[in-house]
Amino acid sequence: MSSTQIIVTVIVVLAVLAVAGIAWYWARRRALRERFGPEYDRAVEEQESRGAAERELRERERRHAGLELKELSPESRQQYNTDWEEIQARFVEAPDEAVRAADELVSRLIAERGYPNDSYEEQVATLSVEHARTLGHYRDAHEIYLESERGEASTERLRQALVHYRALFADLLGTTPEVPSR
Repeated sequence: MSSTQIIVTVIVVLAVLAVAGIAWYWARRRALRERFGPEYDRAVEEQESRGAAERELRERERRHAGLELKELSPESRQQYNTDWEEIQARFVEAPDEAVRAADELVSRLIAERGYPNDSYEEQVATLSVEHARTLGHYRDAHEIYLESERGEASTERLRQALVHYRALFADLLGTTPEVPSR
């Protein structure tokens, strides 16, 4: 083999490796976008670069992989549904209390399923791996809950909070409620 053939072979091999590396990079990015959906875009907005956002999302996947998530027993699932119905019924007379109870019920469900329950931020980060499609509802509900705690939420906003909580609640239970788009 002549030195020219060796050089051409090396160049071809390097070109193939470069194309494979680029394809791998784009495949990883596409996989993150598909898995995290709107949460991917949110992470990109919040981080200083797309690379930093993608590192954060991969770190969330790594932490999530270490969790021991549990399916609910049929009895527990039924009790959660019963508790939710009671919250909805309570809304008419005491909307603030109903939203507070919904927040507590969702937090309890998150913990029982095996997700960390240390802080709201940790909940959101961990839930984003499997529940990214309904995470926006949880963020909106929590924001309205905080408004309610400050005495700033109207009854309509409280109703919206309950609808948003219901979206994540149903997702965690594995059911699909009728939820208006965000």
